[in-house]
Amino acid sequence: MDDSDDDYIEKSSGDEQLVASDGISRRTRNRTTSTKPGANGRSSNQNIDTNLKGANGGYAWEDEYQRSWDLVQEDEGGSLAGILAGLVEARKKRFLKDTTPFQRGIIRNMILVLDMSFAMLEKDLRPNRYALMLSYAIEFVNEFFDQNPVSQLGIIGMRDGLAIPISDVGGNPHAHIAALQSIRKQEPKGSPSLQNALELARGLLYHVPVHCTREVLIIFGALLSSDPGDIHHTVENLVDDKVRVRVIGLAAQVAICKELCMKTNNNDETSYGVILNESHFKELLMEATTPLAATESSTYNMNGSALIQMGFPSKISEIEPTLCACHSELTQGGYICPVCSVKVCNLPTVCPSCNLTLILSTHLARSYHHLFPLKPFKDVSVRDLWKAHNCTGCQKMFPEPETLKTSNGEEEIITMRYACMSCTSQFCIDCDVFCHDVLHNCPGCQAKSSSQIKTFKRLSKVKLNLKRPAPSE
Repeated sequence: MDDSDDDYIEKSSGDEQLVASDGISRRTRNRTTSTKPGANGRSSNQNIDTNLKGANGGYAWEDEYQRSWDLVQEDEGGSLAGILAGLVEARKKRFLKDTTPFQRGIIRNMILVLDMSFAMLEKDLRPNRYALMLSYAIEFVNEFFDQNPVSQLGIIGMRDGLAIPISDVGGNPHAHIAALQSIRKQEPKGSPSLQNALELARGLLYHVPVHCTREVLIIFGALLSSDPGDIHHTVENLVDDKVRVRVIGLAAQVAICKELCMKTNNNDETSYGVILNESHFKELLMEATTPLAATESSTYNMNGSALIQMGFPSKISEIEPTLCACHSELTQGGYICPVCSVKVCNLPTVCPSCNLTLILSTHLARSYHHLFPLKPFKDVSVRDLWKAHNCTGCQKMFPEPETLKTSNGEEEIITMRYACMSCTSQFCIDCDVFCHDVLHNCPGCQAKSSSQIKTFKRLSKVKLNLKRPAPSE
């Protein structure tokens, strides 16, 4: 049999080899176990099977895929996990805000203006500008009423060259969120009109009392404004009415927006910002939750003290629902105005009968943290680590200090601890952010003051017992 027959047997399948004669099968098995290449330069089947097998004994494509960056080892400079922890710590660290006490208007009346024009269909913000704006607007409403419980908010949209009311001015956040969710399916179209939106906002803020602020926050995504008249005349009217306007630009700086913000905020350049990315957009939007500082031209900048009449209604529970005066709907339970005795369903609000501001004491207490902000905590040095082993807030053990290399090549020790400058209590980064953004008080100072009150009461009882005459036998 010539060589061509051997080549044919090598290329045949396993079934064909079983059917072949004994001589041919032995010749095939011998060739399979051989480790030497054939005369024509071909390797054996065993070498082929060995090359296809992976480290686990199976085929190479059955092995687990390993990425090169999963095999990174710790270097001599320190632990890789420690470096990552330091980077996370640096990202979590909040921006240090200015805690200088200013006179601020804590009873705010704000109009939120949303751009619903064709420019909001751009996808430079994911999924697009319009969807991201509505998501951030809902978060803004929740944060606004959480930080300003005695304030009121209204929402306006700019679409097809018109100003469209989305929600009325009120203090119920659920109504504003429901209104924002109802316009999610609307497709942005047409051109925006700054003049129409500002005139509508000016009309909604016209009857605001003197002790309240008048603010307008505009989210503007277009680079043009389709106005029916002279917008500069509208800007002058806003200045006369003491309305302060902020603008958040999504595309680029617009000249009329800069002029509008500068004239209504006494040449304050920080009132107009253009976003850089999604996180910067949210940051600029959340900055509007802090009340503006009073200026000389503000209507709420009153010399001396002024009394503002407010009512603290009493809560009632009813077996059968009755009509409320605010919505004319059947509700079970509510609050009774102390002046005219009408029922309202939610607080804070303005009594629809006597125009009295109705709030709770907790609402008023939460509003004062803007006037007396909590001072920022300072970084704890290495020599003060022995003073505490657990966080004063969450009572968790502090992590070990990490050493990081700066851009200059120098080593810097990060203790990941922050201390109150008044009571010297030490906190972790999570409790630091919670105290400044949510609680607005230092737990260490509060605990020390409560312990001092208890000590004062105990000492006063001891003094009273000493002054009492001894009982007669």
